[in-house]
Amino acid sequence: MEIDKTWLAIGFIGQGLFSARFIVQWLQSEKIKKSVIPSAFWYFSVAGGMTLLAYAIHREDPIFIIGQATGLIIYFRNLQFLWRDKRADATDITRED
Repeated sequence: MEIDKTWLAIGFIGQGLFSARFIVQWLQSEKIKKSVIPSAFWYFSVAGGMTLLAYAIHREDPIFIIGQATGLIIYFRNLQFLWRDKRADATDITRED
C-alpha cells in the first residue's frame, strides 16, 4: 500500500490543530489558576475537526467520518453560544451609553 504524502501531511496537520486546543486550554487555565475553556479551544476544534474530516473522507473510514462530523456539530454550537454572548454584551454596552 502506497502512502499519499499529501494526505498524510493533511492528517498530521489536522491532528496537530486538534491537539493544540488542549495546549491552549491548559495554558489559559494555568494562567488564571482556574479551569476554563477559551474561545480559541473551539476554533482549534473546528479547524482540526474539519481537516481530520477531510482526511477521514479521503480514507473512506465511516467510523472516523461519523466521529469527526458529530464533533463539528458540537464545536460549531459552542461557537454559536460564544457569538451570541458577545452580541448580547455589545448590545448591553450600547444601551449603557
